[in-house]
Amino acid sequence: MKTNKNNKSTKGKQLKKLPTTFHPWHHVSYGNEVPKFVNAIIEIPNGSKAKYELDKESGLLRLDRVLFSSVHYPANYGFIPQTLSDDGDPLDVLVLCSIEVDPLCIIESKIIGFMRMVDDDEKDDKLIAIAKNDISMNYIDDLEQLPPHTTVQLQRFFEDYKKLEHKHVIVEKIYGKKEAYEIVNDSIKRYKKEYGKK
Repeated sequence: MKTNKNNKSTKGKQLKKLPTTFHPWHHVSYGNEVPKFVNAIIEIPNGSKAKYELDKESGLLRLDRVLFSSVHYPANYGFIPQTLSDDGDPLDVLVLCSIEVDPLCIIESKIIGFMRMVDDDEKDDKLIAIAKNDISMNYIDDLEQLPPHTTVQLQRFFEDYKKLEHKHVIVEKIYGKKEAYEIVNDSIKRYKKEYGKK
């Protein structure tokens, strides 16, 4: 049985005021060491065929679709809180890690590059990062240190799954961490301009 500070029972009593709603996009920090390290909130685990998306209104995850064929996510996929991309969404991030990470988990991530995509004639950047607390991966500081197939795998995933849905996407180029840092900083500035400083 719950009690309040006056030691009176609160069982069965209604709240007079609803609690403030927590929202992962707006109430979690982007991190203390940006742009080198960021907090990433995972929406989709590595290996998943389910495409979850953050519901902007509630802050919960919504099942957007289930991928078909043999296509599955090649990395843990999510977003950086308190950032805003050109498309009006938080900045996307692919976090390379030796395990599948549960949705809505916060991972401190080391930025090593980004993939510039054009999706239906709109720019759609995807950051590439390493899980900072994964000892089997966190020695990686640059894209060049990744196994050779990794960036190809990331690129092909987005091209192939969009193609299966009769959509057109082009991966224009994969950039290093210097350019990725600019994307992170710009998205934080854009968020602050749109939503105010947190």
